Amino acid sequence: MKPLAPPPLSLLDKYVGQDIQPLYTTTVRVTGGEAEHGRASGVARSDDGNLDLSLRLPPELGGPGGGTNPEQLFAAGFAACFHGVISLLSAKAGLGADGASVEVSVSFARDPMDGMYLLTSALTVRLPGMKQAAAEELVRNAERVCPYAKMAREGLLSVVTLVD
Repeated sequence: MKPLAPPPLSLLDKYVGQDIQPLYTTTVRVTGGEAEHGRASGVARSDDGNLDLSLRLPPELGGPGGGTNPEQLFAAGFAACFHGVISLLSAKAGLGADGASVEVSVSFARDPMDGMYLLTSALTVRLPGMKQAAAEELVRNAERVCPYAKMAREGLLSVVTLVD
């Protein structure tokens, strides 16, 4: 079996084109489970079967806890992506980012603008042993490259389709 390795630095190459060019697409289906409510008792399964988990409302939202929730999944994706970008950018710059870590906190919150809901996120990046100026530049560049950071800043192109 081939050992795990980071992706190639060529992922940092700029794309030139008129249309969005998907590089990877996945599909996750959520069903309602026992309570017929995706957040409260849902089951999330990816099209390749690698993700298969129960969703549960955390106690803070009136649920029993004991399962993963959408905010945790988003935080994990954001943190993994940002960490990956930090790793690629530091390798390209010849900097060592050994021991780097990214924590993402996601809050499900009430929105004072419309009275409904929104998500907020906060990232904490640790780059032990890296000089402050280099670390700050690396994080600024990662904010521009990471698609999760871009989505958090600019929104997400999203299409909703209803099918029978």
